[in-house]
Amino acid sequence: MGRIKSTAIKTLARDLVKQYAEKFTEDFEKNKEVLDEVKPIQSKKIRNTVAGYITTKMQQIKKSGL
Repeated sequence: MGRIKSTAIKTLARDLVKQYAEKFTEDFEKNKEVLDEVKPIQSKKIRNTVAGYITTKMQQIKKSGL
């Protein structure tokens, strides 16, 4: 069972995926770097949580073929 993410993190991640879908990949480390370029986040923990959620979303997008 995974950890629960707040609505703010999910909303931020979804918005970033919509705007910058071509930059994000299924690689967590690469997504952290892209996230630092696109939207610098002060908190390391929140940055990692957002990057992890984006990674999951990108895997779901690839799996569904969209």
